Amino acid sequence: MKQFRCVVENPIGIHARPAALIAQLCVGLKSSVTIECNGKTANGNDVLQILALNAKKDDVLNVTVEGFNEEEDLPKVKEVVCMDCIEENETRILKIAFFGTKDYDRIFFTKLEEEKGPGTYNVDIDYLESRLTLETASLARGHDAVCIFVNDEAPKEVIDVLHEEGIRLILLRCAGFNNVDLQACKEYGIKVARVPAYSPFAVAEHAMAIIQEANRRLHRADRKVRENNFALSGLLGVDLHNKVCGVMGTGKIGECFARIAKGYGMTVLGWDAYPNRKLEEEGLLTYVDKDELLAKADLISLHAPLIMGEGGTYHLINDETISKMKDTVMLVNTARGPLIDVEALISALKAGKFQAVALDVYEGEDENVYTDRSDEALPHSITARLQMFPQLVLTSHQAFFTREAMQAIAVQTMENARNFNAGADLGFAEVKAQ
Repeated sequence: MKQFRCVVENPIGIHARPAALIAQLCVGLKSSVTIECNGKTANGNDVLQILALNAKKDDVLNVTVEGFNEEEDLPKVKEVVCMDCIEENETRILKIAFFGTKDYDRIFFTKLEEEKGPGTYNVDIDYLESRLTLETASLARGHDAVCIFVNDEAPKEVIDVLHEEGIRLILLRCAGFNNVDLQACKEYGIKVARVPAYSPFAVAEHAMAIIQEANRRLHRADRKVRENNFALSGLLGVDLHNKVCGVMGTGKIGECFARIAKGYGMTVLGWDAYPNRKLEEEGLLTYVDKDELLAKADLISLHAPLIMGEGGTYHLINDETISKMKDTVMLVNTARGPLIDVEALISALKAGKFQAVALDVYEGEDENVYTDRSDEALPHSITARLQMFPQLVLTSHQAFFTREAMQAIAVQTMENARNFNAGADLGFAEVKAQ
């Protein structure tokens, strides 16, 4: 265990921006970090707990770093926690058009504004129910920024309209940015800021939950019991213990999934264009080439970014790669739908491939995401075709959807807005065209 003390020098105390910076650092550390102030204690990776310390100027922070990597992590934590925060000058109000608003968005964003008080972020948000599309882009008129999510559309044609309407900033309340034409934004000088990390645990835990639902046929078991059918026919699953798990994409979410799989007693193989050798040194996983992972894995979980073009990850899973997998393989995707060629997947399912498939995202989901279509028939949709298979589970792009993740998304998005408005560096939240 390592400890240090730090005196708060910021005239307005530990407000949302330094709290977010601390949490973003700590969530990626192997050590656990706790901060004590005025008799209260906060986990270093929890923004709201840090804010709840109500640390004011001249208050003393007692910081503890404990765990596997505490020697290496200590200076990183000390640098971020103890850095001087410059008092910000008064800035003008940033007007934001918030597209695709759901009830939970409004709750978490307005609650954050209420908790921090007026003037903390200097923003004026107009909540719009419409998704951002070419047809709705003109609703951004009179605003400085738009706030969008994964199912909003921002190709060049939409960026053209946003530029005409005077938009200078696109706030992504998510990590992915493949729905935004970054080159068009660069040409117009429109900044793009995302939420690089909100809760990798949320996504990884959901991935394991739904693949186990598919493997153990829990979705079918629940329906049968509700109909007073207690027979076990059609519900046979397999143990994960002593099986091989292949993680494709070993960033923060992939690492979290690997740790969960390891906890199940699985041997973990990793594949990544940029391997994190520390994970291998730790003994968490072994990096192999793609073909070896495909051939050996009993469970494959996708956590790679969607990269278009030659050498990218578009249709990473296709006819060829599926043919290299075991017939009894389990496949889960909580990353991006187009990582899997859905037609190839359906063909393989028809041929009897796969013990289980679980998809939180899939090609052809766009019209369904976050909409209620329960009164509609969807006979010819990809969704309906996928639902034919008893070993497959679908969820509605909800892997991120936990209270902790929503809180972190709200904080980071608002911090991005404030940094832009104050002329500050957006840091690693900024996304730029290559």
